[in-house]
Order: sequence, then structure tokens, then C-alpha cells
Amino acid sequence: MKVVVVESPAKAKTINKYLGSDYTVLASFGHVRDLPAKDGSVRPDDDFSMSWQLDDKSEKRIGDIAKALKSADHLILATDPDREGEAISWHVQEVLNQRHLLSKVDVKRVVFHEITKSAVLDAIARPRNIDSSLVDAYLARRALDYLVGFTLSPVLWRKLPGSRSAGRVQSVALRLICERESEVEVFKPQEYWSVEVKFATREGQAFVARLTHLEGLKLDRLSLKSEAEARHAVSIIEGRDFQVVDIERKTVRRNPFPPFTTSTLQQEASRKLGFSASHTMRLAQRLYEGVDLGGDTVGLITYMRTDSFNLSSEAIGSARRLIERDYGGSYLPDSPRAYKSKAKNAQEAHEAIRPTDLSLKPENVRAHLDPDQLRLYELIWRRTLACQMASAELDQVAVDIASADEAAMLRATGSVVKFDGFLKLYTEDRDDPAPSSDSAEDDNERRLPAMASGDTLRREAVNPEQHFTQPPPRYTEASLVKKLEELGIGRPSTYASIIQVLQDRNYVRLEKKRFTPEDRGRLVTAFLSNYFHRYVEYDFTADLEGQLDDIANGRIDWKQVLRNFWQAFSKAVDGTKELRISEVLDRLDEELGPHFFPETGQGDPRLCPRCGTADGGRLSLKLGKMGGFIGCSRYPECRYTRSLVVPTGEPGDDQGLSAGPKLLGQDPETRKDVTLRLGPYGPYVQLGEPEGEGKKAIKPKRASLPKGLPAADVDLDRALRLLALPRQIGLHPEDGKPIVAGIGRFGPYIKHESRYVNLKSDEDDVLTIGINRAVTVLAEAPERKGRGAPTGKNIGNHPEDGKPIVLRSGRYGPYIAHGKVNATIPKDTDPDTLSVEAAVALLTARKEATSGKTSKKPVSKKAAAPKKAPAEKTAKKTAVAKSPTKKKTKPKKKSAEE
Repeated sequence: MKVVVVESPAKAKTINKYLGSDYTVLASFGHVRDLPAKDGSVRPDDDFSMSWQLDDKSEKRIGDIAKALKSADHLILATDPDREGEAISWHVQEVLNQRHLLSKVDVKRVVFHEITKSAVLDAIARPRNIDSSLVDAYLARRALDYLVGFTLSPVLWRKLPGSRSAGRVQSVALRLICERESEVEVFKPQEYWSVEVKFATREGQAFVARLTHLEGLKLDRLSLKSEAEARHAVSIIEGRDFQVVDIERKTVRRNPFPPFTTSTLQQEASRKLGFSASHTMRLAQRLYEGVDLGGDTVGLITYMRTDSFNLSSEAIGSARRLIERDYGGSYLPDSPRAYKSKAKNAQEAHEAIRPTDLSLKPENVRAHLDPDQLRLYELIWRRTLACQMASAELDQVAVDIASADEAAMLRATGSVVKFDGFLKLYTEDRDDPAPSSDSAEDDNERRLPAMASGDTLRREAVNPEQHFTQPPPRYTEASLVKKLEELGIGRPSTYASIIQVLQDRNYVRLEKKRFTPEDRGRLVTAFLSNYFHRYVEYDFTADLEGQLDDIANGRIDWKQVLRNFWQAFSKAVDGTKELRISEVLDRLDEELGPHFFPETGQGDPRLCPRCGTADGGRLSLKLGKMGGFIGCSRYPECRYTRSLVVPTGEPGDDQGLSAGPKLLGQDPETRKDVTLRLGPYGPYVQLGEPEGEGKKAIKPKRASLPKGLPAADVDLDRALRLLALPRQIGLHPEDGKPIVAGIGRFGPYIKHESRYVNLKSDEDDVLTIGINRAVTVLAEAPERKGRGAPTGKNIGNHPEDGKPIVLRSGRYGPYIAHGKVNATIPKDTDPDTLSVEAAVALLTARKEATSGKTSKKPVSKKAAAPKKAPAEKTAKKTAVAKSPTKKKTKPKKKSAEE
């Protein structure tokens, strides 16, 4: 008997069918061990020794493997074909060795890059030992990530309240996003103009040309800076006749794109299908592990974590045969195409991501895949086949047009697809399409009429058009992955997790498929750039990735890499021990000041808008429990605050709230001002100002804006209604008790007695919901579970004590409750038709089943102490009565966040 260990149960099921009854295939469910999430799991002072821990689930997996090994003489470790897979195999072997279960078992490692019968059987026939160099590279990476996280994160918590944790690679990706945001914020749009002229040939065929030369000067994109200059160009054009002076024709070849790697698959799935990187990888994992195709489970694609462009000779041969058969010989190049990766530090030479069988076209597997799986499979299938197709050929034409005195020259460009080649099957989208309409690429897509040099043209409309330069685009998932790959940061298997961690820590948010850094993300990046600059440098991180590759290839010792890193890193951390939070604030205020307080030419941007005068309050960066915000230097006398947004002065800038409160009017009852303000947690309305000073100050009433309510829509009436919350809607018709509407920490809600129900902002308005709708919402809302849950359906009263028997819904299904006795309803019983008699029988059975259980503590085996004399008891009672009482305090729980 032979035991095979793979990573996932889906893969185990598929492979078990291929290997037969002589093999037992079990799943490890990923890693079986990990470093405990506490300080000391990696010990630099002990030559980087590491502690590993099995959790309860992994213990069960190891137990299953150990049980199977009792009747086996071979253990085949067949986890994924990358460093992580090699590490999982190593962990399994190490744990089993520690339990002395492998003394009579032959242990081998096999890898397969696709889950097909031929690939699996071929791999089983060619076993090897675990690659210690790949394991060392994994250990080095794991130790580095741990040391950075558990050493740097506490520094952040102490010096930068409100921050979470810092990761080695995630911090560099965050820096990319923050730096791009800084570029967007300081960007100053420039006005420029273009001039297009509509011409017609003698045959009456129309086309458009763009002005390129004016009065002997060649124009670039920004040459015409104003409307006046554009109008001057128009006047020159309108006063002249034009003819064709030159025609340039050339044939351009466009080559197909290489097959998919992990990063390019994530990029294209994001651009074409709108998938996140993590969703793409989940789908790809399922396609790789196997799909049931009518009783036969087949892996549809090769391994999806790779940075190689290689294709096997079998795959290339299959692609060429399919191209020639389905598209014709003209679409087949003379020889197979080979591609070379341009990514820095490309590692293990796996195959590219491709279908395991190109003859399985998307339409053949449509019935067996869900819609997203099918879309991703079709994308991979098309890309793989297209990469072996002939190049596309385009005829490009450029026509130069000029006036007789050459005071104005124009150019018209166009192209015609002479032979579509691979474009018949696949086109690749651009990362960031130009937002303006004056793109030269758009011009190239135009078709031009037939013309000859010397032809006179009829000038028709002359169209000047205003444009503004655009800031660099914020990163999408696709462009961020591409940038990380270009810099050599991270690995194919890490891109999805890097992006997900940044969002989970609330360092960035994804809006309209673009990343924008949150306040805390900006602060963390500024802190790390100032105090740990070397460790967020792109070149340093990429060089470290190169060293990990050298470890994997057996060229350097992994512990020496750790020693070199730790020596400098620990000194950098020690250098921050004496830092005071005020020093950090001053440094960050100086670093981020130009972005938060940009010069507008209208006075000092740091003057407090509420109390600021020549000698008054000034705005600066402050830190609270939830992170950074802008506050006045005269706190607590002046309590002006705003979130870390850059005031642009434009209408879209939270209605100008960044520059200060907006007066909406006065409350008719109190005659106090009602203002709209911007706080650290978003816009809110406020009634009046703080009264008094210091701790005795009375805070004014405030109300947050409901989610989805734009600040622009808030007027005095709506503000007063928000400030009047919570409000009584009316009385419930069944019990006559009030129903109340309000806004809480989880958003708008209605309340009836102790029951709260959240309102959906797209369906109900907390300010206008009426009694009929409120009753309906309460009736349709599901019961809450746990303490405070509302009473369920009353089946009837118990015949013994007359108390109600209540039907409830629990986490394990429906049950009935009577007093302190709960009884589960059997699966074959319909809860809605349960009678009182049946309920009483269930409760009685449950009560009898638990009556035999006891909660008495077990008697200690030690001899019982002799009974004390009455006098001793009296003395002890007296002593206790006289002794001071001590409060029992619960120890505080420590928490650390990776």
C-alpha cells in the first residue's frame, strides 16, 4: 500500500481515481504547521531557530496520514510544485519523523503541473527527494516576514496610535499606492487645445486631419495653451486652401501575446472580466484541481502559480494542429513560437498557465462550469491558442496636408487590418486607456479614402477643442500587480494576498476599481519612509527577493541572509526606542504638510478656520485612537477638527467642508447655529458650539449623515431632522408600544421594545419611514440569535406549569424552549406543524437525558483534611471578618495583530 499526500481534498479525489486501489490519497488541507502568532517563534539569538505549531485541524490531518501509514510501506508527498508545496511536504515529513512513524516507510516527493492521468502517472514513476534548497528559501522568507511583522508592528502601535501592523512586502506595495496618490494630489492640470479639420476629396469622401505645424513651427500636444491661440490657428486655416503633399504607407506586424503567467492572468482577468486577484486565483485553483465532466474528473488547466512562459512540446503541437484544422494554414506560423520572461528574478521554470487539453473548447465544458469558471477558462484557452498563431498585419497610412504657403500643415492617419492573424481570437486590453479623445491610437483606427500626392481637398468644418492634462491614474489591481512584477517585488503566489491584506487592514480602499490610500495607510507609509526608509525601498526589497532565489538555487546559505538582514534591521528598530510620539507627529506633520495644507495663494493654509488669526490657532496633524486627523493647536479651547483630506477648493471636495464648517441656518427653537462639518469619520451636522472649558465643557449635539446621503443634499430642514433622532414613529398596533427610528453605530435602525432592526438605506429613509412600513420591516426581519433575541413562535403552553413552549431558530437548526430546557427538533419533523403533545414529549426526553449528568467536581485523590474544631472555625471567621477585602481583577488579555 502507498500513501499519497496532496494539498486539497478536490485534488485528492481526482488523483485517487487515476492511481487505483493500491494507493490511498489524503489531503493536508494546505500547511499543517505554522509559526505561532506570538513573539519568540523565530529566535535570532539562537541562530534563527524556529518553533512550529500544529492546530487542531492539522492534528486531525496528520492523524489520518499516520493511521494510513500503519499498513503502508511508501509515503509519496505530492503537494504543489512550488516553494510552498515543497515546504508543506517538508512539514509533513518532519512531523511524522518526530513521531517515529517513518522508520520503515520509504518517503519520496513527486510533482505534477497538471491534474491529468498521464501527468500523474508520469510523476509517480519519477520520484525524488525533498529539495532542501527550496525548503531553505521558504524558511528564509517565512522568517523574514515574521521578524519584520513582529518587530516592526509593536513599534507602530507605540509610536503611531491607530495603526495596525506592517508587513515586509505589503508595506512596499502600500508605498506605491501612497506615492501615486501624492502625485495625483499635487498634480496641476494644464489647459491645451487641439485643432481638427474635416476635409473632403474630389469624390466627396470625408476624413479628419489634425494640425501639426503652424507658421513654420512644429506643434506638440501642449503648444496651443489657450483658446486665443487656438482661434488664431483657426483663422490661419480658414483663410487658405489645402492639398495633399505626401503619403506614407507601411505594413506593420503585430505579434501575439505570450501565454499566461500568474501575474498576467490576474491582470487580464481584472481588465477583461472585472475579477479581483483573489477571485481569479480561487477560480484557477478549482480549474486546476479538477472538474467533473460527466463522471470523469479532469484538471482543466496547468498549475496556476508560475512566472514561466514555457509551453511543453505536446501543448505546442496540439495548438498548431488545432489552428491549422480550425483556422487554416495561413494562421499557422512557419515554426513554433517561444517566449522569454522579462520579469525580474523569474523563478522555477514551470510551464505557463494553459489548458491541459486544448481540444476541450469552452463550448465543450460550458455545462460543467459555473459562469465565472467558464469565463476564466475561455480566457486561458484563447490566450494559449493565440500565442501560437501568426502575426497580424496592418496597412498604416499617413497623409500630410498643407497650404500653398505652408503656414499650416496637418496630418491624417489611419490603418487597415490586412490580415487579422491572432487578432481573430484574442486582443489584449490596455491597463489605463487614455481618458481624452485626442489619442493618436484612436487616429490609427480610422479608415482613410484613396488619395494621391497633389490632390486638392475641400476644407469643411474647423474644430478647435479644449483639453486638460490628466493626473497619473491610480493603480488598479491589474496595474499594481504589473508594477510589483516589474520591480521584482513579491512572487506570483503572493500578489493576491498582498492586495487583500492591504484592504483588510483598512490601509487602502478600492473605489471604481482604483486603489486610494486611507488616512492610516498614508501615516504608516510616512512613518516607515522616515524611520525605516531602507526597508521600504523598491530596490532593497527586490534585491532580497533575488537572494531568496539564490537560496532556492543552492547558491547561498539561508541563515547568512537572515544574519545580514537582522543585524541592520534590529539596529534600526533600536534607534526608535527613545522616540516620543510628539517627535513622530512633528516629523509626519512636516512630511505630509504640503499635501494636507497646500498653498492656495489665499493666506496661510494652516490657520484654523474657526479661531485662526495672526496670533490664533494653527492646524497640524494629530493622532487619536482611530488614527490621524487635523486639529487646532488651541485645543481644548477650540475643538475644530477635520479628516486627513486635501482641501482642493472644488465643489466635489465634500462641499468645501475641508476648509471649515458650512452654516446651514439657525434652529428656530434654540436660535443656535446648525452647521455641516467634516470629522475624522466623515460629514456630520452639529447644533451650536461647545459651552464651557476643559473637562466641564458641554458638547454640542451632533448627528452623522446616513451612508449614501451626499453632503450636498443636506439642508437646514434635513439637518434638524437628523439632530432630532431618535424619533418615535408611532405605536405598534399589536401591543401599543412605541416604535423608534434612529442612527446607531451600525447605521439607521428601528427599535421596538428591546428589538433592533437595521434599515437598508436603498429601501427606507430613517427620516421619513412611517408606522405601516416600520411594522412590515419588523415582521419581515429574521430573528436575531444569542442573548437578547426576540421571542419566537409560541406553540402553546406546557400542561404541567402553563408556561409557553417557544419555537426558535438556532445555529444548528430549529429547536423548542421551555424554561431552561431546550430540545432539538428532529430533521424529519416539520417545525411548523409541531403539536404541543409532540413538543412536550421532546422536552421530557431531553430532560431525562440530561438528568443523569452531574456538575459535581471530581473528588481529589488526596486524603481529606481533618475537620477543624469549633473553636478553630470561630477564630478563622473572626480573622476573615477583620481582614480587608480584595477586589478580584481579571488579567488583561494581550493581543497582537499580524
